Amino acid sequence: MRKMDEEVKKNILKTGTSIVGIVCKGGVIMAADRQSTVGNMAISKNTKKLVKINDYMAFAGTGQASDVRMMKKLTSAELRLKHLRSKVRPRVKEGAHLMGMLAYNNIRRPQMVPFIAGSLVGGYNEDGKVELYTIEPAGTVAEVEDYDANLSSGMPFVLGFLERNYKESISVKEGIEIAIEALKSSTQRDVGSGYGIDVFSITKEGIKHEVDQKISSEYSDR
Repeated sequence: MRKMDEEVKKNILKTGTSIVGIVCKGGVIMAADRQSTVGNMAISKNTKKLVKINDYMAFAGTGQASDVRMMKKLTSAELRLKHLRSKVRPRVKEGAHLMGMLAYNNIRRPQMVPFIAGSLVGGYNEDGKVELYTIEPAGTVAEVEDYDANLSSGMPFVLGFLERNYKESISVKEGIEIAIEALKSSTQRDVGSGYGIDVFSITKEGIKHEVDQKISSEYSDR
């Protein structure tokens, strides 16, 4: 049983990932790459790791691809049900804590393959307040006051870049630019990240897909 468990863990689809969330003046920037891997092999060049949960919340996940996708689906459905029942739109904080609860419960259930997914959740409330939360794989939820990369494989490169380039009260436009550069720093060095970049801006006006880029290899004579 132990040998089979180790084999499943070794071969399961994982997202070696770079995700980033940046708090700006008047909004939040979220970004992610597109590469999915099995072991040391990239099997997908167009995995959308940054997606909208609903009209006012966005989600970026890192970890096992199946867990990331299921987290997004469950959260979207539960928030919709809550909205229908209460007639009040759930706040971003409620969505983040719902994800934290799902992660907390799942990782503690006896199972062959453990739940492994970290998340960033950003959105805007009906009062116009924009928020960003980070949820680590064991379920801890924390509001982000400046920037975060959760536990993505590209985290050391992303955080290293942001340590040197982030400043308080940056504009949304500046946040987009440093999010792009942070992901480029990661995709150049992290073997689990690459092939594309998605960047969302989140303001009280809504969620906008600001950057939709592919990264392609080019060969040239020296």
